[in-house]
Amino acid sequence: MKSVLLTLFVAVLLFAGNSTNSAAGAQTGEKTKPRKEVATLAGGCFWCLEAVFVELRGVDKVVSGYAGGQVANPTYEQVSSGTTGHAEVVQITFDPQVISYKDLLDVFFTIHDPTTLNQQGADIGTQYRSAIYYHSPEQKAVAVKAIADITAAKIWDNKIVTEITKLETFYKAEAYHQRYFELNPDKAYCRIVIVPKVIKFRKQFLPKLKKQPPAEKKS
Repeated sequence: MKSVLLTLFVAVLLFAGNSTNSAAGAQTGEKTKPRKEVATLAGGCFWCLEAVFVELRGVDKVVSGYAGGQVANPTYEQVSSGTTGHAEVVQITFDPQVISYKDLLDVFFTIHDPTTLNQQGADIGTQYRSAIYYHSPEQKAVAVKAIADITAAKIWDNKIVTEITKLETFYKAEAYHQRYFELNPDKAYCRIVIVPKVIKFRKQFLPKLKKQPPAEKKS
């Protein structure tokens, strides 16, 4: 009888210890290594940014929207007027175990010109400014270092004017702005402005793409 009780007692102790360790591991693991993270970036027309970031491995979704302004629930027309203070942005949900925030910034600084104030090509206005809206102190630190590294490398002749600002509120853009390039590939803006950016991006970041791009048509 004593041996049976002793066996039961040991089993209870082992079960309790394993349960405690599992709970502690789950708590620390989930907090220190989140499965999903969010980045919010502005670099001209959000159609261009969405078309590129959606192709990266580790990116779960990309949503076009507005950030950095003073008006609640702005419309595209209001933002386009330049009176609300918002920038056109994309909000990227990604898996940091597959692609890092630094990787996203590397792409970001490749597909737009961070030295033109409130302008990307023919798109002119504060809504087209270059900006990084960070979600955490860690993201801010990565962004600051990224700009410092680019500046030191003298990649651009002119000074980088990209804003680094804490995200306050993100407003999702109207439905017709979502997946715009995917759904409207034959529109003039897509063919003239977005396609060259996508081609350049694919060539430079080929190993990071979800799938191989289609072969370019020979003229």
